[in-house]
Amino acid sequence: MKHKLNIALLLMFALASVFQSCNDDETYADKRKRENKQIAGFIQTGAQVKSADDEDEYLLNIPGNIKVISESDFYKNDSTTDVSKNEYVYFNRTGVYMQIVSKGDGEKIADDSEPKRVLVRYTEFNIAGDSIQTSNGLQNDPDIVSVTNTSGSFTGTFLSGMMYDSYKSSAAPPAWLVPFTYVKLTRDTRNLAHVRLIVPGSYGQANASANVYPCFYDITYQMGR
Repeated sequence: MKHKLNIALLLMFALASVFQSCNDDETYADKRKRENKQIAGFIQTGAQVKSADDEDEYLLNIPGNIKVISESDFYKNDSTTDVSKNEYVYFNRTGVYMQIVSKGDGEKIADDSEPKRVLVRYTEFNIAGDSIQTSNGLQNDPDIVSVTNTSGSFTGTFLSGMMYDSYKSSAAPPAWLVPFTYVKLTRDTRNLAHVRLIVPGSYGQANASANVYPCFYDITYQMGR
């Protein structure tokens, strides 16, 4: 699985370079307009990716007809999203959409505390390419991120994992840090924090930011040691 994903990733980078060379006249505003249309389409259709080895197994199955709620409604509901209604909250400042599947047990990362090692298991779906781009879901080793909360502002640095190996950037995607305001972390795997994110390139990983394309993430967070 990892080998197949890495090949797909290399092909995607190559195609992105060709696409960029053929679109030198395209403005950033044009790219953002295209990205917004891609996100709107994903909100309507969701994403379904079946295993090549087993047609009855889904590698990713995200329902469409997403109900977008405002930040004010999100906060009125104790910072929750109703999964049964397929709700995602839209954050105006960042352009990120978030669904909290589970807030998890444990504790939040406290203000001005020591950096915490967080184990992240995820699947990254390229919305523009309509395909899974990277995933550590079938790997034994999760990504490890050192997360710091400085007066409510979170920063994250990759210590190891698929994302760092794929994009060669130690900085965690800014969107990955958004949920830490709302979720709790525990070492117990029975009730981990679980979120889903729709992320514009400006708040995504390095390649998405450089090439202006949106991604979807299905993520769990676990407190490390």
